[in-house]
Amino acid sequence: MKALITGASSGIGYSMAKYMAELGYDLILVARSMDKLEELKATLPTKVKTIAIDLSDEKKIKELFIATRGEEIDVLINNAGFGVFGPFSTTELAKEINMIDVNIKAVHILTKLFVKEMKQRNKGYILNVASSAAFQPGPLMAAYYASKAYVLRLSEAINEELRKSKSKVVVSCLCPGPVNTNFNQTAGVNFSIRPLSSTYVAKYAIDKMFKNKMIIIPGFKLRFVHFFEKFFPDRVVMKVIYRIQKSKKRK
Repeated sequence: MKALITGASSGIGYSMAKYMAELGYDLILVARSMDKLEELKATLPTKVKTIAIDLSDEKKIKELFIATRGEEIDVLINNAGFGVFGPFSTTELAKEINMIDVNIKAVHILTKLFVKEMKQRNKGYILNVASSAAFQPGPLMAAYYASKAYVLRLSEAINEELRKSKSKVVVSCLCPGPVNTNFNQTAGVNFSIRPLSSTYVAKYAIDKMFKNKMIIIPGFKLRFVHFFEKFFPDRVVMKVIYRIQKSKKRK
């Protein structure tokens, strides 16, 4: 059994690598920092291959697929991603485009390439990591919220196509709220509510993935909020989100 995990050097991806190794999976771990990947590799009990690439580079993404094509990947976890905070009129365009390349383009390409291969073998799991941000517009993190909405809707549609074709390949989407990782440092924000641990989120997500759960939302409070926000118009939700986002801004 073998799993490929992107963004594996820290946060949720790091915890997922730990848990998948506990389950007996050999791993292919992908991130930008080879040093961090090698540090993680030294702690794992299974066979591990480390690949350091920048997932904003389309050419490198395709090279990653080619390099792992003969590995028969059973589980693909598209975890790499980051956020950009601030009013859309003032945020740095280059940074947002880089984020879109990682959050959307890399997920799209790897999902497309691996789902074709998995469908031929009629087995496999793909777990795309989105966010609770995928469920609503996000003033002050507009591009990030939109990027995660893309990941969620893409995953839902592909999973339905696979289900209709009676394929045994499953595509799931993880939509966590705040998680105790370095995400907030990268985005330049402080969480306004208490985050979940990456260890809990990783285990919860992987267990649900193996039970063929499509949308995976860790934490009872977040599931409760998601259920009730469906009954409010986007205009009202956006006002609430704006206030929450504004409170995250670092002083």
